[in-house]
Amino acid sequence: MIGHFITFEGIEGSGKTTQAKKAEEYLKTLGHLVLRTYEPGATRVGELIRQILLEKNDNPILLHPITELLLFSADRTQHLREVILPALVQGITVLCDRYIDSTTAYQGGGRGVNFELISQVHKTATLGIYPTRTYLLDLPVEVGLQRISERGNALDRLEEEDVEFHKRIRDCFLYIAHQNPQRVMVIDATQSEDEIALIIQNDLRELCQRED
Repeated sequence: MIGHFITFEGIEGSGKTTQAKKAEEYLKTLGHLVLRTYEPGATRVGELIRQILLEKNDNPILLHPITELLLFSADRTQHLREVILPALVQGITVLCDRYIDSTTAYQGGGRGVNFELISQVHKTATLGIYPTRTYLLDLPVEVGLQRISERGNALDRLEEEDVEFHKRIRDCFLYIAHQNPQRVMVIDATQSEDEIALIIQNDLRELCQRED
């Protein structure tokens, strides 16, 4: 039996990682084997790509938007072959923090890369593997940026972009959800962590009952 493939998406500060962890804990109580992973950087190759894409230093790398697109996609192909697909074929439920929708939203909505080109790259990079459910944690950009500011951590290349950049990303995420209503569930991420977790748990339970 092929495992379930679940992704978590949203703008910076939306709580994706927190909710992926809570979903993992919940599914384990139901007896599911679960692998929680993330993009970019979940493989040795991905770690190197992540450094190029996100880390800052005194001599930052200037990346063309299409270069960014291809690097994120290269990370994804490696991730799928090494981590995601082997788990799915063993019947393991895979929870992934970011996937193709982030690439579409950040490089398409944020950077302005042609959406048709992004779609073509996705077809190659994903090996035909798409999530059965995506949880889009949505909240106002200003709220998300305030949250990451309060963490006190140094911002990466994408986090430090201006507000308009992040607003374009949010708009693109919502457009993706509108175009894919059967796959993408939009959740108001201004709610408490427990309220959001309960919504996801209820949906996961129904999803697993329907497909098992």
